[in-house]
Amino acid sequence: MAKMVMSNIVGMLLFMEMIVSGFRFGVDGLSMDYYLMRCPFAEQIVKNIVSRALQDDPTLAAGLVRMHFHDCFIEGCDASILIDSTKDNTAEKDSPANLSLRGYEVIDEAKEEIENQCPGVVSCADIVAMAARDAVFFAGGPVYDIPKGRKDGRRSKIEDTINLPFPTFNASELIRQFGQHGFTAQEMVALSGAHTLGVARCATFKNRLSSSDPTMDSEFAKTLSKTCRGGDNAEQPFDPTSNTFDNLYFSTLQRKSGLLFSDQTLFTSPRTRAIVNGYAFNEAMFFFDFQQAMVKMGLLDVKDGSKGEVRENCRKIN
Repeated sequence: MAKMVMSNIVGMLLFMEMIVSGFRFGVDGLSMDYYLMRCPFAEQIVKNIVSRALQDDPTLAAGLVRMHFHDCFIEGCDASILIDSTKDNTAEKDSPANLSLRGYEVIDEAKEEIENQCPGVVSCADIVAMAARDAVFFAGGPVYDIPKGRKDGRRSKIEDTINLPFPTFNASELIRQFGQHGFTAQEMVALSGAHTLGVARCATFKNRLSSSDPTMDSEFAKTLSKTCRGGDNAEQPFDPTSNTFDNLYFSTLQRKSGLLFSDQTLFTSPRTRAIVNGYAFNEAMFFFDFQQAMVKMGLLDVKDGSKGEVRENCRKIN
């Protein structure tokens, strides 16, 4: 009897260890404590630098989250968005879709400080992922952890950015494109909620004004027309609290005040309207789904040691 009890206990312990190991050592060798032994202060360094940057300029939260998204959707989460163009190659960051990205200096500062402590250990791709996570937290969003261990890619070409979602996409096109990366419609809407942070330039939404978009509130249309008098680079917030991570983005869609066509279509379409209504009503549900989708996004096509490297300088291949 005692042997049977002991056997059951051992079995349970082995089962628990399998669960823990599966959590710690996930996709493609990534793990939550990847830098625990080799660079234990890496995450704190990134967190401190992001905190200081947002204290000086709260608008950078949107930039860091958007940078992570634009990185992962092209060639996977490999920091290819950070690579500078050369005379022989025009890189992703110089694509029209990426010219408004901000926060490169935050990544540079974190990389430099980490390299001083742990040279050649922490990838730029991990720093981008950690910075986005910390930006969400400091802006008032959900707290979540991410597995680490990504490697930096060696390819960054402007032509690849054609695979980024366009601001003119309708819900069906968004569902299809996100679906190609393994996301459900619900996960797509949750990730779109990142637009609770930041602004968009007039050039990305002025087409809605010229066509008298029936999905737009008339008073909101007047507001956008006034904004665009400042030219194509004039900026309009996605929602009234553009530096705070909350669920007001979804409330604006209910009021027909989505900034981009690709925003408003989430409420217009019967396929996604119920999801928008759910997130507008329940911020906790949005936070939970967003953090789950962000972790999933951070695992897109990650590079291992055979396909990537740890860049010494995030702006150029070793």
